[in-house]
Amino acid sequence: MSGLIYRIAADAVLIVHLGFILFVVAGGLACLCRKWWAAIHLPAAAWGAYVELTSRICPLTVWENDLRRLAGEGGFSESFVERYLLPVIYPAGLTQDIQLTLAAFVVIVNLAVYAWVLNRVRIPQA
Repeated sequence: MSGLIYRIAADAVLIVHLGFILFVVAGGLACLCRKWWAAIHLPAAAWGAYVELTSRICPLTVWENDLRRLAGEGGFSESFVERYLLPVIYPAGLTQDIQLTLAAFVVIVNLAVYAWVLNRVRIPQA
């Protein structure tokens, strides 16, 4: 496989990774349309919280790094969030406290969404 193919594959993994993060944060909203999305979203949200709270590196980051190395590019040692999202969204100097706050934000947002979904299920609309 040529280096270009590996680079395109690494970029595709990056796009999938970003989509996964967005799904972790806001995927509960899909339950407003179809309740079965909860069976997909809840494990994804649990995985996202686990990775964030334990400072693990997501397997998608490892996969992207491997593909970039095969393409002749250098990989990186930090997580996907640190590499791509922090410089854009968050200020420099991310601390463990801020990281825990972000994880709590994701959990609170999702709890609020699921409470709303459950409330709509229990109260039939006229």
